[in-house]
Amino acid sequence: MVVVQDPVAVADEGADVQGDVARPVHAQHVVVVVIRHTSAALSDARLEGVLRTTRASVRSGDLKSAYARLALNGVGRSFFTKWFAAVDDRGPDADRALILDVRVFRSLNALGWSSREAAGVGHWPTRYAVYVSTMHGWARELGVTAEWLEWLLFDRNGRVHDGDER
Repeated sequence: MVVVQDPVAVADEGADVQGDVARPVHAQHVVVVVIRHTSAALSDARLEGVLRTTRASVRSGDLKSAYARLALNGVGRSFFTKWFAAVDDRGPDADRALILDVRVFRSLNALGWSSREAAGVGHWPTRYAVYVSTMHGWARELGVTAEWLEWLLFDRNGRVHDGDER
């Protein structure tokens, strides 16, 4: 049995995410939501082909194309960007794929950063590619890895200023 008490974790699994904001989902719906979305993804006839083509796009550095091609029932941005990060085996000099979920978005938005404004368009594949390149640029300036910076934003979950409650 899956028990998740944090509605953000539920939203992160693909439930009711609208743009950059997740609508709260009641805990009693968690198991049903996770099972429904997992079943939908695993039974999607496109699964194998989509995973192969997106893996190839990520490994060639074409994150925009990978994002545009990932269309599976029950699978949203939070999960498929995890897929991108997992299969990106390019070297340390490449701007490797990063996870983009509601917690990272919450921190970026709290810092005043908008993927739409940074990309100059509402096109999600472009916005994801700009997010990745921006994070790698910030990481180089700070002398850290982009993966560490992404984790920090995830961990902070929008609490980015002194005095923000934990």
